Amino acid sequence: MQVQGKYDAKSFLTEQMTRAQGLRLKRLSEEAYQPAQYARDLSSSEAARRIQVPEAEIELADSF
Repeated sequence: MQVQGKYDAKSFLTEQMTRAQGLRLKRLSEEAYQPAQYARDLSSSEAARRIQVPEAEIELADSF
């Protein structure tokens, strides 16, 4: 998020994905053979959305 051409550090840190999200997304994207789903600069909400996709695919595959 930018404020008058400068980054607002507090907003950036609250919007940035957590370390736990990053680790989980990296593991899930590799497990689902979709490494492009992982990126280091994701927001927390985008990371949460991307985590749901491989979780659902893995859950579906495990149900067979």
